[in-house]
Amino acid sequence: MTPQEVLDIGREALLVTIWLAAPLLLTALIVGLLIGMIQAATQIQEMTLSFIPKLIGMALALVITGTWMLQLIMHFTERLYQSIPSMLGG
Repeated sequence: MTPQEVLDIGREALLVTIWLAAPLLLTALIVGLLIGMIQAATQIQEMTLSFIPKLIGMALALVITGTWMLQLIMHFTERLYQSIPSMLGG
């Protein structure tokens, strides 16, 4: 196994991690911004007000993108397992 193969696997793992985290993080960001604008407009400065909408938004994002996320991680894991013999020199 060459250092380049290790770097390729690491790079791919980081990309998969970014793709898996993106829907939830973007949902939390968008909901947080919307709640922040509403709080600024109404001058309600309650820190816990955005927690429930973020939680609901992230749960909804997980329901919508969960199948895709599962397929992505399964595909990556299958490719990783299938490449083990070549990594060991077989």
